[in-house]
Amino acid sequence: MPSSQPIVLLREVAGERYLPIWIGAAEASAIAFAQQGMEPPRPLTHDLFAEVIRTLGHRLSQVRIVNLTDGVFEAVLVFDDSTEISARPSDSIALALRTGTRVFCAEEILAEAGIPVPDGELADGAEPEVQAEAEVEKFREFLDQVSPEDFDKS
Repeated sequence: MPSSQPIVLLREVAGERYLPIWIGAAEASAIAFAQQGMEPPRPLTHDLFAEVIRTLGHRLSQVRIVNLTDGVFEAVLVFDDSTEISARPSDSIALALRTGTRVFCAEEILAEAGIPVPDGELADGAEPEVQAEAEVEKFREFLDQVSPEDFDKS
């Protein structure tokens, strides 16, 4: 797999697993813009959708990663009135970042596709930023050695 293929990594809140999801370049840009707080001069599709939700008086209550079939993840957008809409995980994550919505993943999907990344040995008292940088670097090294085929369990 080319190293230019974007990947989003969802980290388990109370654990050591990461969920790698390969995504398209446009979705990666949309996610990066939201993470960096960048506001384009005209709204991107995810910005527009977030504004439509707000204007119609609704709220995105959660995003769920609900299925994994043949290496393809599926997500569901859950709204405040319990309406559920099927969506791609990359679009769902981009929208969640814009609306401050939490992303959940079914345990069976984490068990199947999650990758355990053990804690590195950092010096006691290391600054959180240093720990985070070390964790990211360690994961980058791991990703240099992995391909999508490594996750194909068929």
